[in-house]
Amino acid sequence: MTDQLWLLICSGLVLLMQAGFMCLESGLTRSKNSINVAVKNLSDFGVSVLLFWGLGYGLMFGLSQGSLIGVTNFFFDGTKNPSTATFFIFQAMFCGTATTIISGAIAERLKFSAYIFIVILVSGFIYPIFGHWAWNEGGWLYELGFLDFAGSTVVHGMGAWVSLATLVIVGARQGKFTEAGEQKIQGSNLPFAVLGALLLWVGWIGFNGGSTLAMNDEVPNIVLNTVLAGTAGMVTAIILSQIQVGRVEVEDLINGSLAGLVAITACCNLVSNPIAVVVGITAAGFTKTVSILLRKQKIDDAVDAIAVHGGAGMWGTLCVGLFGNVDDRYSQILVQLLGIGVALLWGAGLTWVILTLLNRWQPMRVSFEDEAIGLNISEHGAKTDAYDLFQVMDQQANTQDLTLRVPVEPFTEIGHIATRYNQVIDSLERNHRDNAESLEELYAITATAVAAIENQNYNPDSFDSFGDRPMS
Repeated sequence: MTDQLWLLICSGLVLLMQAGFMCLESGLTRSKNSINVAVKNLSDFGVSVLLFWGLGYGLMFGLSQGSLIGVTNFFFDGTKNPSTATFFIFQAMFCGTATTIISGAIAERLKFSAYIFIVILVSGFIYPIFGHWAWNEGGWLYELGFLDFAGSTVVHGMGAWVSLATLVIVGARQGKFTEAGEQKIQGSNLPFAVLGALLLWVGWIGFNGGSTLAMNDEVPNIVLNTVLAGTAGMVTAIILSQIQVGRVEVEDLINGSLAGLVAITACCNLVSNPIAVVVGITAAGFTKTVSILLRKQKIDDAVDAIAVHGGAGMWGTLCVGLFGNVDDRYSQILVQLLGIGVALLWGAGLTWVILTLLNRWQPMRVSFEDEAIGLNISEHGAKTDAYDLFQVMDQQANTQDLTLRVPVEPFTEIGHIATRYNQVIDSLERNHRDNAESLEELYAITATAVAAIENQNYNPDSFDSFGDRPMS
């Protein structure tokens, strides 16, 4: 019963990672798309868990057919088997994690319906099939000796490779890559993104610690290795950012810490504490390198998910053979490389084929206008006070109508800005009205003078009445 309790607690911690990803991805994207990102994180969890219950769990952990696919346990029923039900809950959280990684990478340009299709494809087929090969005792990679303790490749890598294929098809966000070079698109709420990273840290304790499937003597060292690798990755990212750009950028700090966590996930049960620090340090450097290479290829990952989850996932999986406590290091390295390559081909290759066909039939990307206005509005009709502010400002710029005012939402930062903006417009409107009256007088004087000269009856005394008028 203690083991079941531990696994249920860890399932809750892994579920918390959904909140972490939502905060992280919403904070690293622009405010006009933040609602869309949040809704995707919520909806992909619901869709993926339901599909995993009906189809994915059976494909992944059912009785193996030809070492390729599970053929039992569809529409899982654990009513009379609490230990199996507990295992299902834990694995369903993993499926949700693999799926939600995709939402951040492809943010700000994809139709919501297209994203749901990808969620169905991943959680119902791509993830559980590879999971069967790697984690089912009858799977062919498992039989070859492939090791990935908690899913550096099975979970994180699979989410990254699906993201990569999708980005190759849909392309970069407007304005990201121009003739002048790469343009940074600043996130809307970096403290929110940092909060997301901290929530992911908490969730990772359950992610790795629960993968023992029991509360045993391995758990403390696994959790310690997880924390050490994450902190080592973070500190390394701080140093690299300072060297590269002369300052510590928030995104680098977040990505470095997550890179260490992703990498140690494969080998946290097989390495010592000092080696966990090495894994974290090298993972941060590897992730930074992958991120630079992707940008050189003009692949626009909105939150660097491919570099973090794919790059660090590859490195962590390879670290099993390089640093892990294994019998035959050379053979282990080879089988780890095989597993990494198969995951890349299966995840990215199959996704690219299917989505290319889909994109020809029904374009997955939103229109130019919808992307410009933001997916909050175009996909969900969800306005924000910031949107209302910019909409009125645009109308004023286009029409020069200074009678327009911004709606004020009290007790918010945007509401405070809107109030001050309206006060400035009030002043401008008054000045404009006064200036318009002065201009009318000037026009009248000029017209009178021109008419008098043309009619040859110019009399200076006729302008005394204008001079007596008070001027604004």
